[in-house]
Amino acid sequence: MNFKGQIMPARETILKELLEASHLQGIEALLSWDQETYMPEGAGAARAEQVAYITTLMHSKQVGEPLKKALEELINLQTGELRVMTLNDRETRQLKEIWRDYRQEASLPTHFVTELAKHASVSQQAWVRARKDNDFAFFEPFLSKMVQLQKEKAKYLASGNTDYDSLLDQFEPEMTSDKISVLFDELRVRLVPLIQKIQEVKHRVNGSLLTKEYDIGKQWDFGVSVLEAIGFDLNTGRQDRSAHPFTTSTHPTDVRTTTRLRGNDIRSALLSTLHEGGHGLYEQGLPVEEYGNPLGQAISLGIHESQSRLWENLVGLSPSFWRFAYPKLHAKFPDQLKNADRDMFYAAMNRVRPSMIRVEADEATYNLHIMLRFEIEKQLINENYPVAKLPELWNKKMEEYLGITPANDTEGVLQDVHWSFGAFGYFPTYTLGNLYSVQFFNQVKKEISGLDESFARGDFSGLLNWLRKNIHSKGRGRKAEELILELAGQPLSAGPFMDYLEEKYTRVYSLS
Repeated sequence: MNFKGQIMPARETILKELLEASHLQGIEALLSWDQETYMPEGAGAARAEQVAYITTLMHSKQVGEPLKKALEELINLQTGELRVMTLNDRETRQLKEIWRDYRQEASLPTHFVTELAKHASVSQQAWVRARKDNDFAFFEPFLSKMVQLQKEKAKYLASGNTDYDSLLDQFEPEMTSDKISVLFDELRVRLVPLIQKIQEVKHRVNGSLLTKEYDIGKQWDFGVSVLEAIGFDLNTGRQDRSAHPFTTSTHPTDVRTTTRLRGNDIRSALLSTLHEGGHGLYEQGLPVEEYGNPLGQAISLGIHESQSRLWENLVGLSPSFWRFAYPKLHAKFPDQLKNADRDMFYAAMNRVRPSMIRVEADEATYNLHIMLRFEIEKQLINENYPVAKLPELWNKKMEEYLGITPANDTEGVLQDVHWSFGAFGYFPTYTLGNLYSVQFFNQVKKEISGLDESFARGDFSGLLNWLRKNIHSKGRGRKAEELILELAGQPLSAGPFMDYLEEKYTRVYSLS
């Protein structure tokens, strides 16, 4: 990436400062990854201090005088108006995205960045203990402080019509809660009747074969083999275990994913492995030569989730995938699967049934979990809903949306890690990812013939290469709304996703 002529010195300064900030971000990511995987429990307080220190250093690089002065030579820091007219489209986008990041970071005082980073680390550790002990009362003061910090952050950012919109903009740039509400309404009007229709079917899909005792070591080996099959490079990535599956990256050549294993639930581990593998493939596919600046970063969390949900659902829950994978799974678990053929297993993997845990929800009911969280987040941030009453609100919403009530807070309000470290505004991106994924996948099928046959052979390279070329390699060279129009020829909509669900589950459940 070359800025032209007289602006070269400013460009070099900007990219140097951003590269150093990215090095610090990579160190912080590694500290956080270790915290969730291997860190001894007694190291928590020291780790919080370390994370806060590194985060503060990173912030100082992102808003320091060298970067500010150089950036001001090229763009008006208040309005975003370019001061140079010799840039091509990609260079212009790069500069605009750098300016956007600068504006956001510069709006946050250093003392606040330090406090938030420290509390996020401490709060996440508190969540792990509270979830394990089913003790929301223990977690409540940590979450209350995090909610207050997020409200304060929203006031500093002031980038949306509401405080919640300012937080949402951090994860999905230029998205608003009003736009999401329109998409959710569009989704709900077809989704709820489909779920009801499935629940009325007399012949139920039997999922009991998924909950037999499956050796955890063999599950791990199978999951790793699937990661390798879809193209995840174990030379530049690795998989570990954590209380809540996640993916982080210090560089495209160092990508860490985690999964969660249960001896009596083979579906959970496999799908979380594929989900995080999708995130990992995106991170490994980002352009190394752009590392440190926006053109080497993912477009948005919605686009990121489109990659994870695509590999998890559109690939991992497809008939063609199981033509490839089922014989291998059967070979590892011949006793558990001795009375089950591939069609029975495929149907079990795709059973629709309201469930307590979001990450284990089926494709049809999953988005109801997201709608629930979206409504609660808005109440917490915009309406000052008391955190102490959150379990009560959560259980009420679960009954309203899914017709079930959690037996305890571990399977209820404590199930997700996101709020512990302040990710308010993240949850809607899961549904956005579902919608994006289908529109992307529809286009892939138009451009690549014989995709199902390739999957059945265990060849996923055609799909991965398409994603690399059209999404991963773009970095933030496109906005999400521009990318979907460019690749799918239409804006984001719930229609294609619902077409997919209705066609698939009419088949699985023999609906009329």
